[in-house]
Amino acid sequence: MLALLKTIREAIANWWSDFTLQTKLLAVATLVVSLVMSGLTFWAVNTIQQDARLNDTRFGRDLGLLLAGNVTPLIAENNLTEVAQFSQRFYSSTSSVRYMLYADEEGKIFFGIPFWEPEVENSLLTIERRIQLPEDYPGDDDKPMVRQHNTPDGVVTDVFVPLIVNQKYLGVLAIGINPNQTAVISTNFTRDVTIAVFITIWVMVILAGVINALTITKPIKELLVGVKQIATGNFKQRIDLPLGGELGELILSFNDMAERLERYEEQNIEELTAEKAKLETLVSTIADGAVLIDNNMQVILVNPTARRIFAWEGHDVVGSNVLHQLPPAVQMEITRPLYEMAGGECDSAEFRIHLNQPTKRTIRILLTTVLNLQRESIKGIAITVQDITREVELNEAKSQFISNVSHELRTPLFNIKSFIETLHDYGEDLSIEQRQDFLKTVNHETDRLTRLVNDVLDLSKLESGRNYNFDGVDLAQAIEQTLRTYQLNAKDKGIELLQEVAPNLPLVMGNYDLLLQVLANLVGNALKFTKAGGKVAIRTYQLDPKPHSQNQSPRVRVEISDTGIGIASEDQQAIFDRFFRVENRVHTLEGTGLGLSIVRNIVERHGSKVHLISEVGIGTTFWFDLALFD
Repeated sequence: MLALLKTIREAIANWWSDFTLQTKLLAVATLVVSLVMSGLTFWAVNTIQQDARLNDTRFGRDLGLLLAGNVTPLIAENNLTEVAQFSQRFYSSTSSVRYMLYADEEGKIFFGIPFWEPEVENSLLTIERRIQLPEDYPGDDDKPMVRQHNTPDGVVTDVFVPLIVNQKYLGVLAIGINPNQTAVISTNFTRDVTIAVFITIWVMVILAGVINALTITKPIKELLVGVKQIATGNFKQRIDLPLGGELGELILSFNDMAERLERYEEQNIEELTAEKAKLETLVSTIADGAVLIDNNMQVILVNPTARRIFAWEGHDVVGSNVLHQLPPAVQMEITRPLYEMAGGECDSAEFRIHLNQPTKRTIRILLTTVLNLQRESIKGIAITVQDITREVELNEAKSQFISNVSHELRTPLFNIKSFIETLHDYGEDLSIEQRQDFLKTVNHETDRLTRLVNDVLDLSKLESGRNYNFDGVDLAQAIEQTLRTYQLNAKDKGIELLQEVAPNLPLVMGNYDLLLQVLANLVGNALKFTKAGGKVAIRTYQLDPKPHSQNQSPRVRVEISDTGIGIASEDQQAIFDRFFRVENRVHTLEGTGLGLSIVRNIVERHGSKVHLISEVGIGTTFWFDLALFD
């Protein structure tokens, strides 16, 4: 039995679950409305019944008082025959009277309609009957008592009227009143109609539910499944049900919507793919390294610069934990900040880290959180990597330059101050030759200081990015002017100055003053490091284009050669650095160490490079090429 009930309950539950939400709401609304209407109807029926009972009570009390008022004097006179006749006429004329009983003061019934029968009373066997009064009957009270009780024929109103004459209690009159038939019929009809309406409503609801389950629920379920598939991104979902009417139009509209969404998705995918390609291209072309990771430290995107800096070429790091791929020095620095940023404890961080592998370099790492559109949650972390090795080197070079300049300036200034103080304090005690030597030294140190300041200013101008005007330059004129400047110096040192300038040499593109400074520095260095009897030569000629070369334009080469002490091979790479001086190794001559740095900068400004060939004890040759002036 329990299994059967469970099966029925599950079947009802499944049947109920098949209904749509609208049908369930309609059923519940119908139930509520029917219950409310039925309740109101039954309340109205109950109210009618109560009013009918109240009317029956009032009618019975009035009827009892009327009958008692007429028979009480007859009972007092013991005229029972008249009482019986009057009562019989009263009973016959009033259809609503069910019974009438007369009892004496002891409760013995001495007359009753329709119960009293004279034949029984006059027979040899006498039957004594007594009335059973209610327990709460007052007895000698002059007010009637009314009550109602149910019988198989309906509710009967009992009226107990005390029979009192001259304040003497003679007994009681009990009269029963039948209910008002009209009210009973009306009440029963209303009740039956209400029950019929209630049953009809629910029969219609059940039929509607069955029809809904057969004709509406299935399409609705198919639509629900289709909507869920669309929500998950499956825009290929279609519904194929041969239905007409509004449901058929709804299904057609759904299929049309799915088709449009599918086309829209394909279009969006193409646009997103294009945008992604643009973004990846942009990220891949920026000079800084870029790595994008999610909150779980998994690599989402990495550009070629970052791969080169971290030596990730040839490794598929996308999808792996970034901390497992970074160099140990970087991993040690940024592990804790990365987890703090993923937890929302900070928004950004910056680090400067020195790497030794795969090459020595200095990098700057910037960490920045990536937020969603509403800037409410963290979607990932962007790692920007900047190779600042050159910047660090320039800063170090700048510091070294300032240190070198300070040192170079301090030495001549100290010498000048020392000799001038000596002349000031002990000038009268010194001989004329000594004073002349002191002044000669001061003049020499002043010239040295002047050269140093001029070289520093020249180098500063060249490295500041200042723009110079370039025009056609006659190299023959520049070479002749340089040789005139150093002719006396060469003669004093016993060095022969030579020039070999090709005839009809074309003009070159350049700045005359800058090229003149290059020639002066190179010739001055050659004279400085060439001993007496040596030679210094300047050659210039036009280069012939190389065979099978289509892109090389005609150029003019300038060479400055000497037969001096030469430059060791280990010094040839550093000789163009600032404040590097060969005399620091040979301990013979003095200089600022900036001349060749100035030469290199000027030649590079002309789009060329300075080259040299040197052998210790034999000599040195510097050369560079210049483009022709169009």
